Amino acid sequence: MKVILAPDSFKGSLTALEAAKAMATGIHEFDSFIHTVLLPVADGGEGTMKSLVDATNGKIVYVDVQDPLGRPIKAGYGVLGDGETCIIEFAEASGLMLLTASERNPMEASSFGTGEVIKHALNDRYRKFIIGLGGSATNDGGAGMLQALGMRFLDIAGMELPIGGEGLFNLQRIDNSNFDKRIASSEFILACDVKNPFVGSTGASAVFGPQKGASSEMVKLLDRSLTQFADIVEKLTGISLHSKKGAGAAGGAGGAFQAFFGCTMSQGIDVVLNAISFDAHVKSANLILTGEGKTDVQTLSGKTPFGVAKVAHRESIPIILISGAVDEECRESLMSMFDEIHALTDDSVSSEEAIEHAFHLLQKKTKVVFEDYIKNRIGV
Repeated sequence: MKVILAPDSFKGSLTALEAAKAMATGIHEFDSFIHTVLLPVADGGEGTMKSLVDATNGKIVYVDVQDPLGRPIKAGYGVLGDGETCIIEFAEASGLMLLTASERNPMEASSFGTGEVIKHALNDRYRKFIIGLGGSATNDGGAGMLQALGMRFLDIAGMELPIGGEGLFNLQRIDNSNFDKRIASSEFILACDVKNPFVGSTGASAVFGPQKGASSEMVKLLDRSLTQFADIVEKLTGISLHSKKGAGAAGGAGGAFQAFFGCTMSQGIDVVLNAISFDAHVKSANLILTGEGKTDVQTLSGKTPFGVAKVAHRESIPIILISGAVDEECRESLMSMFDEIHALTDDSVSSEEAIEHAFHLLQKKTKVVFEDYIKNRIGV
């Protein structure tokens, strides 16, 4: 019997690989001869790089770059097991997690470090990239990233603008003559579930600015700055980012990628499953187990278990969900996607206990669930 173990991370307690190992341990406690395939996955957000590297036996390369405020840090990019594909998380160099609450200021924060990561990978001769756009601290439209790759942003006097979201308000001309030529011969795939446009009431500044430290006045200025940026980009490229779907991701960096990298944008989980050849792995599987920290209504919007379940349904393979917690109000809707739904938390296990003892509880729950599944299947 072949069982695919494809969980996401259990946020705050287990990485996706640790969750898969806990599931495997539980199954093997019941029957050590069961063939388990560990395929830790993610939905394109934070944790995607590690999940893809773990699932493909790849590696992480660490490089010296700038954080969102220009301070030196080490940031990693992943190289998948094929030795050709890079996975770069925007948050590695430009993430909110790199700043304290008092340091969060999207007027000043820059995506320059992410551009440096890309440049390092290009220098190492990689030409195929998967970009995860979640968790950014920036609202600079990806301008800092572009600056790190040779682009210049000039004001009316021809002076170069400082990095950060605020300066774009004075943008009058983009000089892309020294933009890294290797970009044009490279492939970029954006793993992103954000559909927000570049500017406006549902744009990058209005929707995501406040969580990055922007006041209501800052939001207005940042939106005007991105509008000015979009105007100049349209003059240069003929591409209108203003209302472009997904352009508002990562503080507008989704727009920069679409305008200057010739990239494609796909739902995060679909990109991840394709990168690990998930369809090929499940062809001969008898059962799939997936899970996440908390399953709720957002799961049905394209989170990891939903994407895994779509493949299971297409291949007519039974699928069981085991998550840290399950929103009971969503259970009925979820049952259309999963054969069984289980949670680590119940009347005897609190959320705090589930987080603290996640590996043991997931191992124990998986053993019980799998044993019951086998017994019901053979009619014992």
